[in-house]
Amino acid sequence: MKRRDFLHQSTLAAAGLATSARAAGRVPGANERIRIGVVGFSDRFRNTLGPSVKALAKDHNVELVGVSDIWNRRRDESAAWSEKELGAALPTYRNNEELYEKAKPDAVIVSTADFQHALHLAEGVEAGCDVYCEKPFAETMADARHALKVAKGSDRIIQIGSQRRSGGAYHAANDYLKSGDFGDIVCVEMTWNVNQPGRWRRPDLTASIKEGDTDWERYQMNRPKAAWDPRKFLEYRLFWPYSSGIPGQWMCHQIDTVHWFTGLPHPRSVSANGGIYLWKDGRSNFDTMTAVFDYGPLDDPSKGFQVIYSSRFTNAAGGIKEIYYSNGGELNLDTRQVSGRGGLSRRHASAMGMEPNLLDRHELKGEGAATAANTGTDPMTLAHMRNWLECLRSRKETHAPVEAGYSHSIATIMANAAARTGQRVTFDEENQEVLAGGKVFHL
Repeated sequence: MKRRDFLHQSTLAAAGLATSARAAGRVPGANERIRIGVVGFSDRFRNTLGPSVKALAKDHNVELVGVSDIWNRRRDESAAWSEKELGAALPTYRNNEELYEKAKPDAVIVSTADFQHALHLAEGVEAGCDVYCEKPFAETMADARHALKVAKGSDRIIQIGSQRRSGGAYHAANDYLKSGDFGDIVCVEMTWNVNQPGRWRRPDLTASIKEGDTDWERYQMNRPKAAWDPRKFLEYRLFWPYSSGIPGQWMCHQIDTVHWFTGLPHPRSVSANGGIYLWKDGRSNFDTMTAVFDYGPLDDPSKGFQVIYSSRFTNAAGGIKEIYYSNGGELNLDTRQVSGRGGLSRRHASAMGMEPNLLDRHELKGEGAATAANTGTDPMTLAHMRNWLECLRSRKETHAPVEAGYSHSIATIMANAAARTGQRVTFDEENQEVLAGGKVFHL
């Protein structure tokens, strides 16, 4: 109830925005072309989001109208990319203010640094634009609350880039779990393991970039001001507070399915630890991390389940895994199979005077998750972009509305806080704050 109250109060507090021309924005007509701007010409946009828009542009009558990036190299690259892929170089802008003022887009795609997403989403909404925003939604609760307040106080269409929510196999899993046939979830295991010393590293680029090539002051936004550091600009995922690393980049994808499948808004508590055990290259974010989440009804601690999440960059064994367990078996989102594996067998059930509980084996139809980075127009990203474009006209809620991003951010911020402080972390419902050892977790 407290969370619903908070969302309601957030909406009321931002209601004034909805009456302004900037926040209300423009609703496109059925046959009117929708003009989309790009906030951040990242590898993610170049290799995945951009090709998805290109593939869908004709059928959905949309066009890209400009790219904002504070790095001159990315502006040049965006012009070259658009000339090759779209037949004409897109106009480029040195910052978002220029994009909104000169290109006047109806919608924007945000694919900037992790810690900037929520703030850039809020900027887009305040400029009257619908927004597709890459994940993680936010790396601090202050940023998350601000973006949620702005978004909920407008009529803008938001899609958070949690593309599992547009995956066919994930929709099949959601339907199956909600049918009750699976039984109560008793545990969830999630892993994301690679053996990649170069993950999130850009050594050639960091050696060549100069401070004058970009706008370092603008890049830092609301983070503590620091001297120019090309690694924190280009390899930001290795450095807190520009990114939480593992939680914000990888955990947010998988933990989001827990919220979606169960309707639970966030964990009740989190314990975690991690370290930089092998790749000692000056990074401050862990190369290995494990977190244990307690989920369940906020008003009934006797009910619930654990989520066990682990990730390492130092050995790829185990790969990527998402498995939901009940007393009757497992739902494996990697293999897309439901089976009685691990369920209550006849032998053990009869010893307690119970009936065996084994799920029938069947396959979850539809596409699963693409596990490689920058996979081009993979089916889920394409479906997720299609859902957003359809909602721009229908004005219906997307598969991953702003609340989805807010919830996954609570979970990842809690995990980051637990790993960095060594404290058991909880969530303050009334103030919407992450508490480590009873104290608010700050930068």
